[in-house]
Amino acid sequence: MTGLESWITANLGTHPVLLGLLAGIVITTFNLIGALAIVPWRNPTSRQLDTALGFAAGVMLAASFTSLILPGIEIGGLLPVILGMALGVAFLDRADAWVPHVHVLVTGRSRDDAAPGGHGRMASVILFIIAITLHNMPEGLAVGVGFGSGRMHEAVALMLAIGLQNVPEGLAVAVAARNAGLGGLWYAAFVGARAGVVEIPLAVFGAWAVTVAEPILPYAMGFAAGAMLYVISDEIIPETHGRGHERLATLGTMVGLVVMLSLDVALG
Repeated sequence: MTGLESWITANLGTHPVLLGLLAGIVITTFNLIGALAIVPWRNPTSRQLDTALGFAAGVMLAASFTSLILPGIEIGGLLPVILGMALGVAFLDRADAWVPHVHVLVTGRSRDDAAPGGHGRMASVILFIIAITLHNMPEGLAVGVGFGSGRMHEAVALMLAIGLQNVPEGLAVAVAARNAGLGGLWYAAFVGARAGVVEIPLAVFGAWAVTVAEPILPYAMGFAAGAMLYVISDEIIPETHGRGHERLATLGTMVGLVVMLSLDVALG
């Protein structure tokens, strides 16, 4: 057990639901840091945002495998993980269909609607908040499932990974809020931070669910991984490759992969 894992168990105990709550607070705090970055860094370019979100995608991609899919296979075998992944993908696909403006992370605009707010300011704001909330749900659930599994190494690595990718994501959401005309800098930062709050109850729910029903653990790990992979493929990559910054976004993804793999080995 590494120093960080030892410190967590020594000071916070080993109750998975409590650890899920604290992990949810940690990753939401990272999201807050990213959202607040819009105050000193008022006008990040789309090039910089695409690179940062590429990094976030790389971290999520590696974490999906090292902290969810592979441990899930070790626990319950391949089939439960695959079934869980299919359910996670299906859930995000249906959520995407229910909220057609979900692709607003960078520009504050839907890929299908060139004029956000065309249905009225309030409708635009509501759709924006729902979309970002759906985007963050798999991340909170994944962290909770990680701690509920009792595998501290993977859980801590996943918490740090989600936290790291929440920083550029929080900034991107704040920028999108500002571009969508939802308020000034501080309100945009508030919107970016608020979008991550949903991760806290979902982290608690994930930890509780796999604790009271241990047989669902590999399915839950697959579900969280499938949902995160769907977000990467359907949202982050298309968004970061739509403004001519494909090379930088791809390099950001590679760096994110390396950072997450290095983190996993360092905690090993």
